Amino acid sequence: MVGPARRFKTADVAQQMVGGFLLAGPFVVTAEVWQLATNMNEVQLLLAVAIVFGIGYGALYKADERDPDRETDLAGIPLRFLSLMVVSFGSVLVLALVFDAPATFFADFDVAPRDQVLVTAKAVSVGAIFSVVGAATADSVF
Repeated sequence: MVGPARRFKTADVAQQMVGGFLLAGPFVVTAEVWQLATNMNEVQLLLAVAIVFGIGYGALYKADERDPDRETDLAGIPLRFLSLMVVSFGSVLVLALVFDAPATFFADFDVAPRDQVLVTAKAVSVGAIFSVVGAATADSVF
């Protein structure tokens, strides 16, 4: 069994945010990501989300010597993992909205207004695959 778990602190969230934003940026402003999102179906969206969850869990609890059972949890889910997911998806969404990426790319790809929220979710899920790597790495290294 691994020793006592490192307490999850505000500094850990800050580290996750730095890593998450660092790797999210390039994917938010890339036309290819938004074109992929336009062409993805809902099953592919769910697979992308599952990949983010898998990478996040693996990076926090398999690549590092943390024990999820010894961490503070919320409804049985480790708080560190919940924070990682919020940061991973949230950093991509925040940057997309700050840069007005949806409006920019929807004009280029002729996305109907009724489809824009779903396409944005798909683009965010693609960016989150990379954001979670940065967020989990920053949390684990520092």
